[in-house]
Amino acid sequence: IGKSDIIQEKKRLAIQASRTDFSVLITGESGTGKEVFARAIHYTGARNHRPFVSVNCAAIPSELLESELFGYEEGAFTGAKKGGRKGKFIQADGGTIFLDEIGELPMATQAKLLRVLQSGEFIRVGSSKVLRSDVRVIAATNVDLFNAVSRGKFRADLYFRLNSVVIKMPALRERPADINLLFRKF
Repeated sequence: IGKSDIIQEKKRLAIQASRTDFSVLITGESGTGKEVFARAIHYTGARNHRPFVSVNCAAIPSELLESELFGYEEGAFTGAKKGGRKGKFIQADGGTIFLDEIGELPMATQAKLLRVLQSGEFIRVGSSKVLRSDVRVIAATNVDLFNAVSRGKFRADLYFRLNSVVIKMPALRERPADINLLFRKF
């Protein structure tokens, strides 16, 4: 929602991104609509008939994140459910996976995510079998990833792989002309 020049520019960029299969990185402060834009990119793109799977990387404990993303085999760890579990990348196969708060990913998981982005391949926890998944990745963060790379907190190769299309979402204070529209909507 918005008619300001800056939000119109972001909408145009999102429409252009939806016409490709490139990774998209959406940056901006909390509450700027990053997930709204991610969903819009997915649902106006060619993968709109396939799943949109959202993962909040900051809300999942780091020791469970890998099994959530890639799944696990039966007996892979104490408490693993019978028959194992599909990970988010298999659930999103053919569609889009939205990795919210990607700046919070542990370094070890970043390396595995990079492999998926490069080859579409990954291994479930407790398995040795290589699985494939065809997903489009849209990531979002309120962290300055370029700065995180320079401090050794985020992998440079992953940053550049995600950085194909970047949409920097403006805060509402940067688009006051949209306040009335948003007020009426909500």
